Amino acid sequence: MFDATAAPPRQLARPAYCEVVVEIARPELARVFTYRVPDGLDVRIGSRVRAPFGSRSVEGYVLGLRDSTDLPPERVKPVGSLLDDTPALLPELIGLARWMERQYACLPVESLRLLIPAQMREGRVNIRSETVARLSDALLDPDALAATVSGLRSRRANRQAEALESIARSESGFVPRGELQPSAVASLRLGGLVTLEKRERLRAPRVDPIEPTADPPLTPDQSRALAALRDALDSGGGSFLLWGVTGSGKTEVFIRLAREALSRGLGVITLVPEIALTPQMTSWFHARFGKRAAVLHSRLSAGERYDEWRRIRRGDARVIIGARSAIFAPVERLGVVIVDEEHENSYVSERHPCYDARDAARERCRAANAVLVLASATPSLPDFARALRGQFHLLEMPRRVNGRPLPAVELVDMRQEIAKGNFSVLSAPLAQALAETIRDGKQAMLLMNRRGYSTFVSCRACGYVERCDQCDVSMTYHQADGSLRCHYCGASRVPPTRCPACGSGYIKYFGAGTQKVEAAVRELLPSTTVLRMDSDTSRGKDAYIGLLRAFREGEARVMIGTQMIAKGLDFPNVTLVGVIAADAMLHLPDYRSPERTFQLVTQAAGRAGRADSPGRVIVQTYDPGHYSVAAARAQDYRAFYEREIDARRLGLYPPFTRMTRILYEGADPDAVRSACETDHAAMLSFLRDNQPLRRQVVHMNARPAPIERIKGQTRWQLFLKLYARGPTAALLERLRELVAGRSGSDPRASLQIDPPNLL
Repeated sequence: MFDATAAPPRQLARPAYCEVVVEIARPELARVFTYRVPDGLDVRIGSRVRAPFGSRSVEGYVLGLRDSTDLPPERVKPVGSLLDDTPALLPELIGLARWMERQYACLPVESLRLLIPAQMREGRVNIRSETVARLSDALLDPDALAATVSGLRSRRANRQAEALESIARSESGFVPRGELQPSAVASLRLGGLVTLEKRERLRAPRVDPIEPTADPPLTPDQSRALAALRDALDSGGGSFLLWGVTGSGKTEVFIRLAREALSRGLGVITLVPEIALTPQMTSWFHARFGKRAAVLHSRLSAGERYDEWRRIRRGDARVIIGARSAIFAPVERLGVVIVDEEHENSYVSERHPCYDARDAARERCRAANAVLVLASATPSLPDFARALRGQFHLLEMPRRVNGRPLPAVELVDMRQEIAKGNFSVLSAPLAQALAETIRDGKQAMLLMNRRGYSTFVSCRACGYVERCDQCDVSMTYHQADGSLRCHYCGASRVPPTRCPACGSGYIKYFGAGTQKVEAAVRELLPSTTVLRMDSDTSRGKDAYIGLLRAFREGEARVMIGTQMIAKGLDFPNVTLVGVIAADAMLHLPDYRSPERTFQLVTQAAGRAGRADSPGRVIVQTYDPGHYSVAAARAQDYRAFYEREIDARRLGLYPPFTRMTRILYEGADPDAVRSACETDHAAMLSFLRDNQPLRRQVVHMNARPAPIERIKGQTRWQLFLKLYARGPTAALLERLRELVAGRSGSDPRASLQIDPPNLL
């Protein structure tokens, strides 16, 4: 078995043998295989190789080198070839993969796959090249170039002269041949004035340009935070929770810290929770760091992701901005990892292995003696509790930049709106505020954390609800194309005109989503350009970049969106924010519902009044007295924390306990149920023999997952609630053993520790 706790092996100058993990995700192959290194093949730790395996040839990862082996020589086959010029895996990332294998009970190859772009496997992406033209050596002298250009113009060879001038102006010293007039290039080449050569052509992600500006002066809060982080950078690392109100200038602290790291020869990774935030952060970082900045996220094309990854691996880019998977960027000499909006659930992968990028960041910083910065205006309760216990250094930024006030927040009781006869999704105060905002030449943002037009379709006669055939959820009506859609598997169908169950015509559309809000705003303000930003409108590559640019440049006056618009975005002209249904998440069967409601409302409110004009926030709710809504109105995180932490202590919820489950998924319902119940019985037996561990278990059960079927796959869960303090490590290790025993099998099993949702 592959040793997940071992340190990366030492590099040998001329190894005779190498140890390879093959690119096959099967539990019986979860170990290293020994191969002979042929003469002349520069195999190193971290190299990707092609090697014989049985009757075929497979890809693999070199994780160790050896001078000798105990295996009979005839059993040791030679490695076939190297797949890359440079080792793809850094030794420190191999260590991270080993940690992940143990932490998340995954196969070695499953954790190693996370370290490289998926398209690198099996050669699904290649280096792109192009022919470029450069000046001959004789024209590198400015006087010689000027004389040649003058001579060409005197002979009326203007296109040739323009081509030479274009090449001379290029920063890189060359111009792609396709950008020059073909006949001019041919003549210049024939005359020995230019040379043609093949060069790599990097596929660069789209970045909205921002003109570089002088560094703004730091506020006292920013200066104190930066000083503490700079000291940690010089003294061997540390973990920090940067708690700053919206608009306090946390991003400027990130940029200054990144600059400090670069001046020391160190690399930086900055994580953002939503891809929609990446272009804005990327633009800011590119404006300050130029080509030393790179971006990694899932919306890049295969070629863009590959080329950005290679720029990072070569050391050309040292400041990386990206979503969750950017934590695996091959940055050598890592000095800083920043996790912006650290409270967000999107940092947890819902695919096996179900890793948490924040935990991976902690482990990577620990191994590299790097500085970890978790930043948020609304930190997660467990992390704030850790900071208060001294596990993180707490840095506070309680004031907005330039003394700007936090926006005024008003609550609208929607029960009273209904009593007055207003059944619109827009309350009267919000409708009036929207009209005033547009009249004053300002912009507004409206948060509705559900996409679609209506959330479900039901028969008023018999109660029938249109549900997905493949998933255990209701379907959502989308007015744009008149379809019902499942937001889990993507299935769609035409909505019924008569009830399929009872045949009545009493079909009604219930609830509201972003499309319904958009329709209401267009009816209220027919001459105003309205923009909707949700996963339906931003589905295409770079679509979200175009939407954000249109709003930033004032082409649209109102932006309606889901939670992707509620955090991190900075639009100076936005003075009004409306939260359409503040308590949409408040009464979900999840202990984090109050926390998520507080975070979402507070973050959305923070989009208003970020420049010179004061901001105004209108929050629509059916439960204005709930403590999470009241605390969000006051934008008082500590008041919310004190109330919520008491509730969790009484209810035995995290951070006082740990929520853990093994999720089983498969096409055969009986097999899924049997796997879950078998492991449940194994855990009961284990606990009967370990009474001290049994006392650590608050609750355990085996039952169908709350959403029992997704994409045709039946889902069961073995759920455990454990006391956070005490010998929980042995319990988690036993769960890992159960999952590891089912790796690569059907039904699939995945271990989730404190999962972002239990649905």
